[in-house]
Amino acid sequence: MQCPSCQNTDSRVLESRAADAGRSVRRRRECLNCDFRFTTYERVETVPISVIKKNGNREIFNRNKLMEGLTRACEKTTINTNKLQILVEELEVKIQQRSNREISSSEIGRMVLEELRSLSEVAFVRFASVHKQFRGISDFVNALESINTREERLASVS
Repeated sequence: MQCPSCQNTDSRVLESRAADAGRSVRRRRECLNCDFRFTTYERVETVPISVIKKNGNREIFNRNKLMEGLTRACEKTTINTNKLQILVEELEVKIQQRSNREISSSEIGRMVLEELRSLSEVAFVRFASVHKQFRGISDFVNALESINTREERLASVS
């Protein structure tokens, strides 16, 4: 690891700890040449996932973009930011575990909707309205009816 102060490559690790929910390691280092202290992070390098958009374009999966969409959908609900970060983390892990390195944006949307359905009906409908491109009130009514139908099915199973 190269020292940011003197560019020497010899350093010693003073402290290591898990960071980013265990997905990376934070190391506090000290340069053996100039005694400058600095922090490095190690994380597993993953193969990038391509997201196939509705128009056929491809872009690299961006967890921040997903987090922004979820944050907007969950505004003024009981779902806090930590819960959303865990949700995004779990979805990213599911996507990374797939053998195919490409996934459609509509499939990501379906995965998100599955998770939101059990967390918050309001967030579910908000996210669905963007994901499914609602055009009018009838689309909202259909989404609400699907929630009621699912709850009725669950109640009859219990």
